Amino acid sequence: MSSIEKINAPENPDHSHILSHAVKIPGLIFLSGQTPHGKDGMLVEGGIGEHTAECIAKLTNVLNATGSSWEKVVKVNVYLKNMDDFAAMNEVYEKLLPTPKPARTCIQAAKLPGDADVEIECIASV
Repeated sequence: MSSIEKINAPENPDHSHILSHAVKIPGLIFLSGQTPHGKDGMLVEGGIGEHTAECIAKLTNVLNATGSSWEKVVKVNVYLKNMDDFAAMNEVYEKLLPTPKPARTCIQAAKLPGDADVEIECIASV
């Protein structure tokens, strides 16, 4: 039996042909970046606040599918298309994630998949 488990959240768009939503190894879960695209592949309506909330909701689905939770997240990486969106993203992030917050990096990325304005990924302990 392999010590690597690949997990997909059924509520999220199915990208199983190119990636797993998460990979679980002993002690850690690595979650793939989530963008604010619906199952139809289109960006959900709204701006950076709504898009951040969608990314976090999709990550929550993946955490649930792995048997983990935000309380076990140790590291988050946020990729913004425009760093001018930092304050609005951070406002939603702060409201939706439990305290104490995990370690985090936030960078501006020149181009994100599907012309998204934000993508978020994380690592959780088991």
